[in-house]
Amino acid sequence: MSDQQNAPYIEEMEPGEYYWCACKKSSDQPFCDGAHKGTEFLPLLHEIKETGSVAWCGCKQTKTPPFCDGTHNSL
Repeated sequence: MSDQQNAPYIEEMEPGEYYWCACKKSSDQPFCDGAHKGTEFLPLLHEIKETGSVAWCGCKQTKTPPFCDGTHNSL
């Protein structure tokens, strides 16, 4: 069972590199925990340059990965 949601994951982020889960299987949503192994999915590396709030996509249908673009509102 996956932990994706039909809403963004709003997180306060520190600068650094983060891997956004694209496969919906990670138990550490919205971040990759390696659960994609054996699937066609790969996590998306994103660098945060400034401390701040980030709206990571939770539905995995965004047109602007890894960020929420509101697509979940039409699912």
